[in-house]
Amino acid sequence: MMRRLHSLRRLSGNALLLALCAGLPAAHAAEQAARGANSGAKAAPVAQNKDASAPKGEQFVDGIAAIVDKDVITLRELREASQRIASELKARGIQVPDDQTLQHQVLQRLIMERVQRHEADRLGIRVDDAQIDTAVQAIASRNKITVAQLRQELEKAGTSWEAYRKSLRDEIRTDRLRQRAVDSTIVISDAEVDAFLKDQRRNPAFGAAPQAQPQPQPQPAPEQAAVPAGPMLYALAQILVRVPEGSSPEQLALLRKKAEGLLAQAKRGDDFASLAAASSDGPEALQGGVMGVRPLDGWPDLFVKAISNLQKGQVSQLIQSGNGFHIIKVMDRGTAQPAPGRTARAPAPPQPAPQPAARPQAPQGPTQVVQTRARHILIKTSTVMSDDLARQRLQQVRQRLVNGDAKFEEMARQYSQDATAPQGGELGWLNPGETVPPFEAAMNALQPGEISQPVQTPFGWHLIQVEERRDHDATDDLARMRARQTLFERRAQPAFEDWLEQLRAQAYVDNRLEKQQQIQQNNR
Repeated sequence: MMRRLHSLRRLSGNALLLALCAGLPAAHAAEQAARGANSGAKAAPVAQNKDASAPKGEQFVDGIAAIVDKDVITLRELREASQRIASELKARGIQVPDDQTLQHQVLQRLIMERVQRHEADRLGIRVDDAQIDTAVQAIASRNKITVAQLRQELEKAGTSWEAYRKSLRDEIRTDRLRQRAVDSTIVISDAEVDAFLKDQRRNPAFGAAPQAQPQPQPQPAPEQAAVPAGPMLYALAQILVRVPEGSSPEQLALLRKKAEGLLAQAKRGDDFASLAAASSDGPEALQGGVMGVRPLDGWPDLFVKAISNLQKGQVSQLIQSGNGFHIIKVMDRGTAQPAPGRTARAPAPPQPAPQPAARPQAPQGPTQVVQTRARHILIKTSTVMSDDLARQRLQQVRQRLVNGDAKFEEMARQYSQDATAPQGGELGWLNPGETVPPFEAAMNALQPGEISQPVQTPFGWHLIQVEERRDHDATDDLARMRARQTLFERRAQPAFEDWLEQLRAQAYVDNRLEKQQQIQQNNR
């Protein structure tokens, strides 16, 4: 049977909060930052940088670089963002593109930021100061430092506290937008899970790439020998030459030629990060193309086939996908702490590394867990359904349920906006970790038959009813959940990027700066 991943299920395995870390975790932080790369300029000191001067047409245009729907991106905003990005690129040792190229890349980012913000507003997605405070506290705790120490380290690295909080707000908003718009649409069938597990059984080392000819290694110390090696992790960067929908054969040929030229430059040793910053159409372009760190089987199939035999520093052949032409570089690979190359974040002090977002190793032997069978009613927020209104509506529904005037499944069918509504809100048996933390915490506090107060999650507001609990050997369930998670991760980010492109295509965008630059070029 086909199994839809409920938007509630926490199967993406994402680490929403941006961690301060070094080595391999730094690349993972770059991956999270790249997810929101179109969410506005990243935190970096505002430098008075002559490399990002004001656009030449500034004095004659009415101060507008672009119009997105009814919103305006000013030339001043573009100039300041370009200065920040130029400063950040220099700090990473990445060559800053020429003024016109940098302005083009930054303006595209600002346009996409506006498009995402407008859609988030339309869907009622808000990130308030209290949520930012919670995120900051979680980041500090994760890195075993205080909030004050976190602030000090950021300021030492040249990142203002206000800019850091803004970047967190953008990141959380983008992640919630992805969860709301895309995650619930991705379907992983049981047959796909079966096939994935079959491949794993046939090749137990899947996730560990073929190695180069082994060299003699010193024997590990006894305490080291007891630690099993994790999966092979890959830090990747990309250059994307996007092919717009409906491109003619002639346009496709021109874009292929451009991609082949960039590939030739990368193959001959030109700096990959500088090429990406100047020429990539990918969302992570201004981070030097860095996409982050994952196990081999966590990357899209097209990438896996292209990189599985590559060593550190090597570049793939041209890869064609539905989005365009990709060039992938293996920045590093290994089972522990590979350096990912340049990242999107300011340098951070050494500290205990949080676990990467890779799946944990398959459990050895039986895994006993307490499962919960639950159902829920979800009301999503929007411009016409505020948080207060959604909470009040659920309070009214709850009162009817507590008074015995209605049945939970009837109310779910009538009011719930989740895919489970036709089934009376039934979620089935849930293992620990299968739902987002606020939902799981509220569910775990309930006794069988009890109904929660309204609970807020990134998806909206819920009423939860626990039906029963049981002890269960979840070894097979967890293996299937991890397989489903891996398959989900492969699809979620590409699907989100496709969705964003469609969103941008539907938006009204008047790029006045590039029109003016084109006029000036034609008049030469």
